[in-house]
Amino acid sequence: MYQIYNLIILFAKLILKLLALFSPKLNLFVEGRKSVFETFKNNIQEFDKTIWFHAASLGEYEQGLPVIEKVKQKYPNHKIIITFFSPSGYEVRKNNTVADVTVYLPLDTISNAKQFLKVVHPEMVFFIKYEFWPNYLKELKNQNIKTYLISGIFREKQLFFKWYGGFYRKALKTFTYFFVQNENSKKLLQSIGFENVKISGDTRFDRVVAILEKDNTLDFIEQFKNNQTTIVIGSSWSKDEELLIQYIESAPQNVKFIIAPHNINHNQILNLKSKISKKTLLFSEKEEMLKQVQQDKLADFQVFIIDTIGILTKIYSYADIAYVGGGFGNPGVHNLLEPATFGIPIVIGPNYSHFAEAIALVGLNGCISIKNQSELNDAFNLLLQNEEERLEKGHICSTFVQMNKGATDRILKAVF
Repeated sequence: MYQIYNLIILFAKLILKLLALFSPKLNLFVEGRKSVFETFKNNIQEFDKTIWFHAASLGEYEQGLPVIEKVKQKYPNHKIIITFFSPSGYEVRKNNTVADVTVYLPLDTISNAKQFLKVVHPEMVFFIKYEFWPNYLKELKNQNIKTYLISGIFREKQLFFKWYGGFYRKALKTFTYFFVQNENSKKLLQSIGFENVKISGDTRFDRVVAILEKDNTLDFIEQFKNNQTTIVIGSSWSKDEELLIQYIESAPQNVKFIIAPHNINHNQILNLKSKISKKTLLFSEKEEMLKQVQQDKLADFQVFIIDTIGILTKIYSYADIAYVGGGFGNPGVHNLLEPATFGIPIVIGPNYSHFAEAIALVGLNGCISIKNQSELNDAFNLLLQNEEERLEKGHICSTFVQMNKGATDRILKAVF
């Protein structure tokens, strides 16, 4: 099986190079990996002490950030190395300030794993949530480097728990300790012989709690909101937008909407704007508009489309109601915890079964799941017309976040 896996990786490497010619995202994936070892050569010396964190993409990076920051504080003389698998993580956070070096993770070949660990020579390694690369894990075990999984989550359908998954189960033997999110993950690992498991919870809660301590002010959003009831729509997809646009068109004039789509492709943004008859402003148009009119004219707009990235979290702080997109797709809804931490009631689509926080918040009645236009209309109308209901659901959300914080400290206490 090990030989077959390595042949698959080599074949994938060739296919990716070919496909990259036709896909900008895959081109980033391929081209971005070409300079990794050169970057290491320029930034890591043999005498440097390093700690390596690996995140699949942006969500895992944000999830692991509380641990990364605490480890950096504890080991200020160590260099922090962060690797990403996906362009959607690397391209957004390649200029982060917490790491000394941020790169793509080279493909999981035997030679890459050996070369990577030779030049990085980490004292310890943290994989965030998932991604188990057999060659890297094998080489980490061979070199006896302490390796931890943080905020891990396991499901019965994964290969580790199949009769034919012995190759992948063997890879798990690398981990010094598993810090998992829930009891089910712990039981699954124990069922295949792993006892070095601790339920630590999800570090994302620590991440979003820390957001409350930061300055979330955005003057232009405050001017747009103008003390009006505001619904913030985060990470919306086209299916979400089909329903949301119909509601926006019929909503009361004193309700404002901020839309931060998941995809900010220029043509798709213009298409979205064209479907809304109410006075609508794009973030990318804001500066040019302000050259022509006074800033208080922002208040004249009823819909604000955010065609940029990186400010949605702050925008949630201005919401009275949040709609989180993705719930009509696969695998499902996006991050609910960011609006929840601000004490905002949340509306989502029907596909949320893979996300424990969504299941919990729907069960606690802090979040409303809708399946169609009628249910969306009813949910928004309820929250707009009944302030007591809106505040109660928001309180449920913020309390849920506060009750689940602390995973970072539990992990660090066990590791150090």
